[in-house]
Amino acid sequence: MENQSSPEILASKDGNLVTVLSIDGGGIRGIIPGVILAYLESQLQELDGEDARLADYFDVIAGTSTGGLIASMLAAPNPKANDRPIFSAKEIVPFYLQNSPKIFPQTRGIFAPLVNTVKALTGPKYDGKYLQEVIKKGLGDTKLHQTLTNVVIPTFDVKKLQPTIFSSYQITTEPSLDVSLSDICIATSAAPTFLPAHYFTKQDEQGKIIKEFNLIDGGVAANNPTLVAMREVTKHLMRNPDGRGIEPLDYKCFVVLSIGTGSNKNEHKYNAEMVSKWGSLTWLFNSGSTPIVDCFSEASTDMVDYHNCMVFNALQSEDNYLRIQDNTLIGDLATVDVATKENLDNLVKVGEQLLKKTVTRVNLDTGLYEPIPGKGTNEEELKRFAKLLSETRKVRKSNSQDGK
Repeated sequence: MENQSSPEILASKDGNLVTVLSIDGGGIRGIIPGVILAYLESQLQELDGEDARLADYFDVIAGTSTGGLIASMLAAPNPKANDRPIFSAKEIVPFYLQNSPKIFPQTRGIFAPLVNTVKALTGPKYDGKYLQEVIKKGLGDTKLHQTLTNVVIPTFDVKKLQPTIFSSYQITTEPSLDVSLSDICIATSAAPTFLPAHYFTKQDEQGKIIKEFNLIDGGVAANNPTLVAMREVTKHLMRNPDGRGIEPLDYKCFVVLSIGTGSNKNEHKYNAEMVSKWGSLTWLFNSGSTPIVDCFSEASTDMVDYHNCMVFNALQSEDNYLRIQDNTLIGDLATVDVATKENLDNLVKVGEQLLKKTVTRVNLDTGLYEPIPGKGTNEEELKRFAKLLSETRKVRKSNSQDGK
């Protein structure tokens, strides 16, 4: 039964809200947000009909690494289906279950640890060929400007040593960023030690190279891309004042759903005594894990959440920001690439259980995630978000028809 004590987020009478969906990186753990998003879309379909898709309701969908792939799946048009999204949310999990074992083929047998160690020391663990094939097949020739809603996908340029953010909002000022979604997805998924970096170019009509890209996983810059998405919207509003009257820094107008891919931070896998003895190779590879990657991705993810919690709290708009994350993963569940059937099925169960868990928020003093007084489950909160998104869309359509 829905918790009636939780405050509703009401759509303004003018539809003056900026709706943001953000999806973290995390390899095969993209299954977890896949489960969450399928539930949200099902609630929107109950309200507005079976043709409802997430791209119809969010002003911007941001994603890093596996989250960038999901964002593209939700926002890319299907020319064979009247340019509706190429994937519905309920198709995300089956996509991962079918393709993950081929993207991350598992080494089996008693020599598997040795083989994996040799791979880690001599090159990327996986060649990425199947991932590139399935992404190009799914997204085709779709360019960034063709998405059905705005998308924001971080990558990192290893030649320039700076982030490259592929943003729908920047195409008019930086047309060289209008490249194929498939290249963007391959780049943002190129996790160091796991998959090879991705090189491609932007060419003019005569075939002359006008920009080159030397990219790796966006998680190096922003494993949680929520703040990047909000920055892109803010920059856009500063350059192009919104006709609805939204001010660039009026964060009260933001409604943000940020979905994590799970974490093993509560496992306390490492400690100072252990890591003080490590050299560079052990930081890169230890018992099947990549500790240095774990550290920077967790740090990036949490710092963004801390910032957002503080800002929305300061503006007394806490209910406009929902972060759904599971910090209790252990063992294979916390990996990005153990694509066995058992582990993939268990990740589906993690997502389903996360829906039933109480909504949590980070304590800004302790850094720990705590249940929010008066809130129900993530499932109940998503129902409220669905109502908000539906109401906002209806108001906008009404205002559009009235010529406002």
